[in-house]
Amino acid sequence: MRRRKAARAHQAGPQEVSESERLLFGGPLRYEGGWNHHDGSFLELSLRAMLARMPRLIAATVRLAHRADARALRWVAGAELGGGLAQAVGLVAVNQALAGLLGGGATGERLAAAVPALCLVAAAAAMGALFKSASTAGTGRLEPKVFRVATEKYLERVARVELAAVEDEEFHKLLDSAQWGAESARRMIRFCTSVMTAAISLIAAAGVLTVLHPALLPLLAAMTLPSAWSSLTIARRRYVSFHTWVQHARAGQLLGRLLIDTQAAPEVRVHNIGPFLLRHFRTMAETGEREQTRLARLAARTGLIASGWTGLTAAATYLTLGLLLWSGSMDLAVAGTAVIAVRTGSASLEGLVIQLNLLYEESLFVADLDRLCREADRRLIPEAGRPLPEKVRAIRFENVSFAYPGAAGDEPALSGVDVTIRTGRIVALVGNNGSGKSTLVKLLCGLYVPDSGRVLWDDVDAAEADRTALFDRVAVVAQDFFRWPFTARVNVAIGRPDAPSDEELLDAAARYAGADETVAALPLGWDTLLARGYKGGHQISGGQWQRLGIARARHRDAPVLVVDEPTSALDAEAEQRVFDQIRDLAAEGQTVVLITHRLHSVRHADDIYVLERGRVIEQGTFEELMRPHGPGVFRGMYLTQSRQYGHEGKAAVPAQKNGRGEVGGGA
Repeated sequence: MRRRKAARAHQAGPQEVSESERLLFGGPLRYEGGWNHHDGSFLELSLRAMLARMPRLIAATVRLAHRADARALRWVAGAELGGGLAQAVGLVAVNQALAGLLGGGATGERLAAAVPALCLVAAAAAMGALFKSASTAGTGRLEPKVFRVATEKYLERVARVELAAVEDEEFHKLLDSAQWGAESARRMIRFCTSVMTAAISLIAAAGVLTVLHPALLPLLAAMTLPSAWSSLTIARRRYVSFHTWVQHARAGQLLGRLLIDTQAAPEVRVHNIGPFLLRHFRTMAETGEREQTRLARLAARTGLIASGWTGLTAAATYLTLGLLLWSGSMDLAVAGTAVIAVRTGSASLEGLVIQLNLLYEESLFVADLDRLCREADRRLIPEAGRPLPEKVRAIRFENVSFAYPGAAGDEPALSGVDVTIRTGRIVALVGNNGSGKSTLVKLLCGLYVPDSGRVLWDDVDAAEADRTALFDRVAVVAQDFFRWPFTARVNVAIGRPDAPSDEELLDAAARYAGADETVAALPLGWDTLLARGYKGGHQISGGQWQRLGIARARHRDAPVLVVDEPTSALDAEAEQRVFDQIRDLAAEGQTVVLITHRLHSVRHADDIYVLERGRVIEQGTFEELMRPHGPGVFRGMYLTQSRQYGHEGKAAVPAQKNGRGEVGGGA
């Protein structure tokens, strides 16, 4: 066990930690267990194990290729078989040509006897070239399709896993490695083709050698064993190094991207951050370079040892041929054919080992992809469940508790929460950062399932409900909603991607959100690309983005609208307009769940829930929560905010009683 650990440490290289890693990322960026799923099998890998697993590896690749393009696969297989037959015929023809040239009779007679065989050699070479060209064309057609199919294989699953899986660190580790699997699947097509080519060539050469003299076949194998050992050892080190350093490499690439990132560009220039990032990019790159240098040094030493053994076995092979000639056990013509067959077979066997080794190495990354797919299948959002009522009267949280997977500390994000959200009402969730508001909304939207308690849509538990139907009932306007790098049309219509992007509906949603002026001012209107860095790309302000986000939610037209800090980037007039529209939505029967820090905006909410450290500590209407007696948490927050805004001279009025007895003033 101790020797095994030492071998692992040697394979991974010295765990040097640069100052850049400590300063920027808090410590070494190494995956200590990123490759341990394969560690035992790969480090104990042998030529015999590879040969035993080759049929399964090729079969898995063939199935993927058949799914991608069955016709191209048949084309490649036929071309490879044809090329192998052409090579076998060529070797036999060479033997016949040498027998004619080295036989008895006059020179002209010998040449005449060899001409048919030489013509056959030329024809076989021409056919081999044609088959190789056909195989290359078929492989070039097949590879990108396999890459697409393999990429879709995991993307379609990752897009449907539970949110908890996406936020799980272990799942992301697997995703980091599996993302290389699609490209590995693409390369496996080329390696499978090369393996097939080398195997057919080897069979042809071995068959000829066996016919010529049985003693030559084991010598042929002995010539290739050193290179097989060398390629296996080098590939083993390379694979282990990759998995150990993958996060370090990704961090170095991040530093490079930050130097050209459009969002970071202003601060990079104003604060002169460029030299700082470039210095640390260089440090990270140099650390990675030292690892590559270490691998190259070890590879050179391993290759030198293998070359020495190959030279000795080659000398033994040709010495055996000489002895066979000297003893009269082999004719000169046969010996000439044997030399060609040995060289051809040696090259084929060496190529087979190398290509098989590369195939196996790539298959480990494809195995990561398959493992990710299996894990994703295990964590998929259920596709079936109980149907929700056609018209839901209320959504109730009953003693709901929830903790994020892997979260530090023992305190859950929600603990014993009871909340009722009635249809057609405005329900406000208020509280300090980290109080549990956003977590509650995520459970409402079906993104998480409670650890205990229930979220009921009337009498249907959300944990048992058809999750797709539940998602269809909810629209979200989040403060950090995603800004899709697409056209303005898509940024609004993507709220209902399965519905046609009818321009009348888009215009109506834009007018509702106050985004119509924004769209009208764009160079190409709805068809303007909202992403700098691409041809025709256009940049808009944060407030304009927020209006488009509200328009997106309006276009979705879901029964439940969740708005999380919907006006943070808007001016006071636009903010008031948004909250007026929210009240109108509730009047039309839409349920609104409002999260905001601007407490003056919840005055017209039907129900207000105050959260603190994952618990509901107060609830009621605005008037009830503003009464002097009682806990007064909300009242204290509201008055403090009112005084702050009034003191700062912002659009606010000091707290005072209005005509209805409510405490007024902007906050």
